[in-house]
Amino acid sequence: MSLNVDRDSLAFTFKGGMLPMMVMELTSADPEQIRDQLAGKLSQSPAFFQHTPVVLSVERLDEPHLALERICAVCRAHKLLPVAVRGGADPVKQSAWALGLGWFPPLDAGRPRSLESVAPVEPDASIEEGPLASPPGVGSGGRIFRGTVRSGQQVTAPEGDLVVVGAVNAGAEVLAAGSVHVYGALRGRALAGIHGDPLASIFCRELHAELLSVAGNYKRLEDVDPCLLGSAVQVRLDGDQLGITALS
Repeated sequence: MSLNVDRDSLAFTFKGGMLPMMVMELTSADPEQIRDQLAGKLSQSPAFFQHTPVVLSVERLDEPHLALERICAVCRAHKLLPVAVRGGADPVKQSAWALGLGWFPPLDAGRPRSLESVAPVEPDASIEEGPLASPPGVGSGGRIFRGTVRSGQQVTAPEGDLVVVGAVNAGAEVLAAGSVHVYGALRGRALAGIHGDPLASIFCRELHAELLSVAGNYKRLEDVDPCLLGSAVQVRLDGDQLGITALS
């Protein structure tokens, strides 16, 4: 017997999604130390935290019991909204659920092999070398988008590089597991290495981005050197900080 359901009568539908999320990697479980560092960050860049959802990563902490409720309160007092915890022992998981937070397993648990185990790709001599040459990742799970990514639109490449042959307008979002290449003005949000790849980069011909992110490390427009605005640039990780360099 088949059951016909009127979709107009449904209250909701489930859909898969890939939303950008800032990860706060804790190296200390002391709420006061966290408070002091957040206060310093907020004083340096008042617009950095705007009620931003954040995942608390506790993978680097070797403590079965955390003052998770106090840590969350410190975050909320500084305009961060904890929505989930990543990693930790079973008591941490239970505490997260008790506080109404989600819980994710450690990042390495979902990876079949490490980055070191992936054989390096030899450069193809037929590809002209240059700052905006077509990336080899497009041929292995990547995506090419031709046209303008308009405000409110999201374009993703969940398994490789993303190449946008056009502009990314303010209010638009481009995301890739690998690198992001924008052959035009980048005015919206660009997130590369969304699964944590520290070797990912962002390239664009004209930088005006609202937000840049590589492997979860963020930089907003107000944090960018004004001398680089409007220039062709490369964005990549330098240690645990984003480095932005002009492309000649």
